[in-house]
Amino acid sequence: MEAVGQEVLDVQQRVDALAKDFHEFVKKDQMAKELQLAETRVVKIRQEIDIKYGHYEEVRRRVTGILQAVDISLVKKETIENTTEEHMLAAPRYWLAPCLIALAAWLNDNRELADRAMMEALRRDDEKTSLFFALVTRRGTRYKASREWLDRYFGLQDPHQLEREMIVLIDGFTNGIFGPEARAKCGKHINEWIEELSQKVGFVEEQQEQWKVALEAKAKRLNDEVYPYLRQYSSTWPELETSLQGAKLHLVIHNYFKDIFSKEITPAKSIAVAVDALLDTLVSKFDDEELPLRKDERLQSLIIEENGDRNTAQQRFNAEKTLEHRVSFTQLLTNFAMHPDVSQASIATQKFSIALSKDWIRQAHDDLTLNNRAAVPKKIDLQIEEWTGSTINGDNEQELVESLTNHIHDRRDKDLAQVRLMLKHWVGLAAGIIFVFMGFGVPFLFVFALIGILYFFVSKRNLAKTKEKMKQDYDKLLQSCKDILRAVLSDVVDWRKEYEAEDLNAVKVSELLDEITPEQYTFSGLDNARAVINN
Repeated sequence: MEAVGQEVLDVQQRVDALAKDFHEFVKKDQMAKELQLAETRVVKIRQEIDIKYGHYEEVRRRVTGILQAVDISLVKKETIENTTEEHMLAAPRYWLAPCLIALAAWLNDNRELADRAMMEALRRDDEKTSLFFALVTRRGTRYKASREWLDRYFGLQDPHQLEREMIVLIDGFTNGIFGPEARAKCGKHINEWIEELSQKVGFVEEQQEQWKVALEAKAKRLNDEVYPYLRQYSSTWPELETSLQGAKLHLVIHNYFKDIFSKEITPAKSIAVAVDALLDTLVSKFDDEELPLRKDERLQSLIIEENGDRNTAQQRFNAEKTLEHRVSFTQLLTNFAMHPDVSQASIATQKFSIALSKDWIRQAHDDLTLNNRAAVPKKIDLQIEEWTGSTINGDNEQELVESLTNHIHDRRDKDLAQVRLMLKHWVGLAAGIIFVFMGFGVPFLFVFALIGILYFFVSKRNLAKTKEKMKQDYDKLLQSCKDILRAVLSDVVDWRKEYEAEDLNAVKVSELLDEITPEQYTFSGLDNARAVINN
C-alpha cells in the first residue's frame, strides 16, 4: 500500500507538471492569436478611418495652407474663397469647414459672410471653434480679439469635464504663444480650476489614486532569466517579483521625470510657426466623430506592444484615459505628464503638468513606496523534491541542509524498507529444503530443491544490489538537492540586496520633485513680457 501510495504521488506530480506546461502552451497560443488579430484589426481600423473621414483631411490641410499662402501673397484671395466653398460642400457636418469659409471671408474683408460662417461653426462645435479663432487671431497679432475668443473658450469650460483639445490651450500657454495678458489670464484660470476641484470632498485621495495608477503603469516586468532558482523552487516568488518590480519603479519614475526636465525647449522661429503647429494638432487630433475608432486603434496598438497580452494592454489602456471624451483638469494633467505620445503634449506642457501636480505625485509615490515595503515577504518558502522549508535572508543554510538531508534519508529508508524478501522467496527456500529431505532416491525432487534454493539466494543477492543502487541514487539526489538549495539561498541573498538597493532610490523621486515649481516652466520666448501665474 505504501508503494502504491508513492506511485500515486509520483503520477500526480507528473500530471501537475503536464498541466502547467499545457496552460503555458495555451496562454502562448492565445497571445499569438491576439497579436495576429490586433495587427489585422489595426490595418482595418485605419482603412475605415480613411474611408469615413478621409475628406476631413483635405479640409485640415487647407487651414495652415491658407494662412501661409496669405503670408507670402502667392495665392489670390478669390482662389482661397472658391476652394473653401468646395470643402464646405464636401464636409456638411464638419466644424472646421465653416471655419475655413469664415477665415477666407475675413481675409477678403467680407464681414457678412465671415459672421454667418462663424455662427455656423460655433453651432457645430462652439469650443473647438472658439479655440481655433483664438489661435488664428493670435497668429495675426490681434491681441484683443484673441483675448475675447479665449474668454469665450474659458467660459465654456467645466474643470470637472474638460474636452481633450484643452491640450492645445495648455501647450499655447506653456510655450508662450499667447500674449502677456492672455497668458496671465490662463494662469489665473488654471489656479481657479485647481482651487475649485480642491473643494470637492475626497479630492486629495482621488488625485493620489489617480497618480498611483499612472505611476504603476510605468513599472517594467523583470527579465525572465533573473533568479531562476527562486522562480522554480519558491512558492513566494510571485510576491517577490511584484515587490522587486515596485522597488525598481522608483528609478524608472525618477529617470522618466529627469529625462523630461533635462530636455531643452526649442522655441519656434516665429509666432506664426508656433501657432501653425497648434492648429495642426487641434484640427487633426481631436475630432469626436473619429474617437470610437481612435480608441479601438489605440487598444490594438497596445496589444501589439504587449506581444498579444490583451489583459495587460487593457490595463494600460484603462490607466491612460487619454481618449476619454471629457475628463477633469487634473486627469488631463496626468495624461499630459505620463502619456504625451497619445495626449499630444509637448515637452513644455509635460514639465508644467508635472510641476503643477508635484504634491499629488509625491503623495502617490509615498503611498506606493509604503505599500510596496509592507508587501515584501518576510519569510520565503522553499520546496525541493517534496521537501519544504523557509528562510528570511538565506543565512540559515546549515539548518535547511540538515532538514533536507533528514527528509531525503527518511524517503530513502522508506523506499529501502519496501525492498525486502517477500513470502514467495521464503516459500521457495522452504520448498527447496523440504524437497532435499524428500528427494533421497528421487532424482527429479533434487532438481526442484535446487531451483527453490537458488531462487531464494539469487533474489536475495538481487535485492542487495537493488538496495545498493537505491542508496547511490538517493546520495546523488541528496547532493543535487543540496546544490539546488544553496543556489536558491544565493538567489535569496541577491534578491534582498537588490531590493534594498532599489528601495533606496525612492528618495530620489522626492528630491527631484522638491526642486521644481510651475512658474519655472511657462516659456515666454515669443513675447518680451514675463509669464505670471497669480496665486
